[in-house]
Amino acid sequence: MIEVAAEPYPFKLDPERTALVVIDMQRDFVEHGGFGAALGNDVTRLQAIIPAVAEIIALFRAKGWPILHTRECHRPDLSDCPPSKRLRGEGAGLRIGDTGAMGRLLVRGEPGAAIIPECAPLDGEMVVDKPGKGMFCNTDVEAMLHERGITHLVFTGVTTEVCVQTSMREANDRGFECLLMTDCTESYFAAYKAAVISMVTAQGGIVGWATDLAALSSAVK
Repeated sequence: MIEVAAEPYPFKLDPERTALVVIDMQRDFVEHGGFGAALGNDVTRLQAIIPAVAEIIALFRAKGWPILHTRECHRPDLSDCPPSKRLRGEGAGLRIGDTGAMGRLLVRGEPGAAIIPECAPLDGEMVVDKPGKGMFCNTDVEAMLHERGITHLVFTGVTTEVCVQTSMREANDRGFECLLMTDCTESYFAAYKAAVISMVTAQGGIVGWATDLAALSSAVK
């Protein structure tokens, strides 16, 4: 076991059973002209973590540890996008499935649904298209992780309070040990990110642990 300095206390990482989770580092969320920007958000906040996410991906690749990339996107006919999701946000601008600057928003196969080049998966890495905010919703993620003997998950990506937090809570409920990388995740709202870090580490780590890239890198060298 490798011990990583973390909150609320050190996180013990089993290198044989640990995977990196990279949540939704997609053009639709990170770049101008995507879904995030269409909702009126400042996407430059998310762009700021790209170097750190790319660095932790490189670290896991160097160690030969598994990596799971997720993309939030829907079938072209939107049959997996319920009205409660598509029609949310009256007056917020473009909605899921509408045509934006990078094609139809959050639609599988469209340019905006692609993972940004800096964080793009390599052949052999797990890639999952998820129709929900959480990575376990209507996907094979749980089976994929169990098949590989994974018990520990290191979470990165966007946004902290939506897809990252939802996926981390789902993983905790399924028995995975979860570590949130604070400088490898971001929100369009600074207060929301801070709140998530506080919530997941509260009460002795009720959802999981939190640390930064420097601490993890130091521990696994």
